[in-house]
Amino acid sequence: MQKHLQKDIDSLKNKILTMGSEVEDRVYKSSLALVNRDERLVDQVIQSDRQIDRIEVDIEEHCLKILALYQPVAIDLRFIIAVLKINNELERIGDIAVNIAERAAFLCKCKDFVIPYDVSGMATKVESMLTRSIDALVNMDVKLAHKIRADDDEVDQYNRDMYAKAKEMLFNSPDVINCTLHAVSAGRHLERIADHACNIAEDVIYLVDAEIVRHTPEVFEE
Repeated sequence: MQKHLQKDIDSLKNKILTMGSEVEDRVYKSSLALVNRDERLVDQVIQSDRQIDRIEVDIEEHCLKILALYQPVAIDLRFIIAVLKINNELERIGDIAVNIAERAAFLCKCKDFVIPYDVSGMATKVESMLTRSIDALVNMDVKLAHKIRADDDEVDQYNRDMYAKAKEMLFNSPDVINCTLHAVSAGRHLERIADHACNIAEDVIYLVDAEIVRHTPEVFEE
C-alpha cells in the first residue's frame, strides 16, 4: 500500500509543478504585454485561462483520491493539504494574470500614455517571488520560503510609490484618468500575485516544519 501511495504522491508532485510552470508562463506573458503593450500576448493569456482551470480540477481530484484511498498521515498528509492550498493559490494567480492582460489590452489604446511608476521593476520582482515559491516547494527549502515572505516588503513599497505617482499624474494630467486607473489596477494585480506567492511560501513552511506562520511578521536573517 505504501508503494502505491508513494507513486500517487510522486504523480501529484509532477502535476503541481506543471501547474506552477503554466502559471509562471501566464504571469510572465501578461507582465510583458503590459510593459510592451503587446496585443498578441494579451490574447494568448486570455485564451489559455481554461487550461489552468482544467489542471486545477485535475489536481484537486487527485488529492481527494489519495485521501480516500490511503488515509495518509504525518508528512504525507501535510503534503496533500499543502498541495490543495497551493493549487488554489496558483489558480488565483492565473486569474490575476488574465486581469493584468485585460488592463494591458486597454492600455494598448493609450498610444502616448507613459505608465507613471516602475511597472517593469515591480513585475520583475513579483515574477521572481512566484518562481522562487515554486522552487521552495520543489526543494522543500524553508529558508527560501522565509526569504520570499520578507521580500514582500519591497513589493509593498512599489505599491506605495505607484499610488503616489498616480495621484501626482492625475493632479497634473486629469485628461488621462482612464489610462492611469487601468495602469494602477494592473499594479494592484501584480501586488496581489506577490501576496499569493507569500501564501505558497507559508504553505511550504507548514509542509516541512509543521508550523503555521500565517499572520506573523517575517524577520529574515541571512
